[in-house]
This record gives sequence, structure tokens and C-alpha cells, in this order.
Amino acid sequence: MAKTIVTQITDDLDGSTDATPVNFAFDGTDYTVDLSKKNKAAFEKALKPYLEAGSEVRGRGAAPRRGRGSSPSHATSQMASVRAWAAENGFEVSERGRISKAVWEAYAAAH
Repeated sequence: MAKTIVTQITDDLDGSTDATPVNFAFDGTDYTVDLSKKNKAAFEKALKPYLEAGSEVRGRGAAPRRGRGSSPSHATSQMASVRAWAAENGFEVSERGRISKAVWEAYAAAH
């Protein structure tokens, strides 16, 4: 006797068919939601500005905690100076957002 089992994934928001699982994390909690192509596109569109401004974290586990004095002071004027110095010295830096540790260390070593 042969059996055919069909698993149909439906969109968690609107119940439409042909959904696929979408995994994401927020505030230290992992989530999965089944979304249709339409709802997945809407989800990606909503996240786009945050993804572009953020930085990807590789690996699993808790983020390292930093003690007092373990990172440089990030005053706005200092960040502008670091960005200008980095651009003049061949480093790739965005106009806004986080400046990598490597750039901060190179800047500190040069000054």
C-alpha cells in the first residue's frame, strides 16, 4: 500500500498557500514565521532600512560584554574625524553607522 503525504505551508498572517518559513531574530530571541511571497516582500521592505544601517553578527552565542573604558569615546565630532581620516588612509567607511574596531584601532595608533 502506497501513501502520499502532502504538507502544505500556509501564510501565518493571511492563510494563503505556498508560504515558506522566514527566520529572524530580535532582541535576543529567534523567530520563524511562514510567509507568502507577497508578505515576505513586505517584511523585507519594512526591514530594509534597519538591515542597511545595522551590521551582521556572525556566529551564535551571547554578544561580548564590554567593561568601562574598553571602547573609545564615540562623540559625534570624533566619529567625523575618524571617518575623514579613514577615508584619506584607504579604509572603507560608511557615512553613518558603526565604525569598525579595526578602523578605531588604526586611528588610535596613528594619533
